[in-house]
Amino acid sequence: MARIVFFYLTSFGTSLLGNSITAIALPLLVLFTTGSPLGAGAVAIAAALPAAVAGLLMGSLIDRINRRTAAILSDVISALALIILPVIDLTVGLNLGWFIAVAILNSFGDVPGITAREAMLPAIAHAGRMEPSRLIGLRESLAGVSLLVGPAIAGILVASLEPVTVMWATSGIAALAALLTLVIPSRASGLPPERQGDPQHETPGSVFHGLVVIFRTPLLRVVVLLGLALAVVLAATQGMVIPVHFAFQNEAGLVGFVLSALAAGLLIGGGLFAVFGTRIPRRGWFTTGAIVVAVGFVVIGILGPVWSIFTGAAIVGLGGGCMNAVVGLTFVENVADAERGKVLGAQNALMTLVPAAGIGVAALLIEIGTLHLATTALALLWIGAAALAQLSPSIRRSGQVST
Repeated sequence: MARIVFFYLTSFGTSLLGNSITAIALPLLVLFTTGSPLGAGAVAIAAALPAAVAGLLMGSLIDRINRRTAAILSDVISALALIILPVIDLTVGLNLGWFIAVAILNSFGDVPGITAREAMLPAIAHAGRMEPSRLIGLRESLAGVSLLVGPAIAGILVASLEPVTVMWATSGIAALAALLTLVIPSRASGLPPERQGDPQHETPGSVFHGLVVIFRTPLLRVVVLLGLALAVVLAATQGMVIPVHFAFQNEAGLVGFVLSALAAGLLIGGGLFAVFGTRIPRRGWFTTGAIVVAVGFVVIGILGPVWSIFTGAAIVGLGGGCMNAVVGLTFVENVADAERGKVLGAQNALMTLVPAAGIGVAALLIEIGTLHLATTALALLWIGAAALAQLSPSIRRSGQVST
């Protein structure tokens, strides 16, 4: 594997690993410091809107500067934001206001960092003489590994250290991701020289240009809306249904293993696409992935024995890994390089906002009905969205998905 590809994947995996550890450790730190679950929820909500705004704003910047530079800046912002917490704890003391401020600052590192690395993938594949489909498959597998290992590492760190001390480690991981990205040659991740910082391609509405491109392009509109449906159902299942179910069973400690099962499925799905992606029609990957995800949600929705829920989560991950790889390749091949940052930034901004909606809807359904009502509604939502996507003329006619 070319050195460029190795450091690209390593920096991507390291950044995602840090995010997954922070996602476990930060809510625990808020909870231990404030003693209020509502406080932890407030921090998550306070970060959601700024994260979406950051995705839109930084998407435009990513299309004006070298993508490697944008990724490094994002990692540095994350590292500085996370190190603020232990420093404040050692000096003036932490309170809810500090957590909200840091969550907002950190949001300007997480989403833009992901966007920058996604936007540079075609250039990395070209420089490393690798098919984009294979690189996307490897990236999806690596995402599965990071999500699989991250919660386990977070659990070990939180068990052996105070949560505020874990923030030193997560800050260091973000800094390491920046250093690994720095090793990538700038020539392998930049825009064509004639397009860098070209003011002719910037308009007063350019911040929202990515959203305009998505919703004016039928193929992109369909895959993004399907991705939003998946994000809603997955967030509701992971963030509300599964925790409530295991809490009722007095087995709350098993919640983390569901995420691990999902990550294992993502690892396998992405790996399969990396190996066989060019041998099987993309329409086959896309359709099969959507069906497999539906089967997984149905298995989870039965709320049977513990092993069946783990199996359902792994099935969802397997289908999602296959489908996400095709979606990623669709963006690579249908979005101009000079505006890929805006479009991916808009997509990631939308994906940042919808999980809270999914959790809220699931909570309402559980409150007015039962857990099975919630799981049935979520499964039907996904099946309906997937069916509509398959029937869409843009999916059936597009050579980018069907060939």
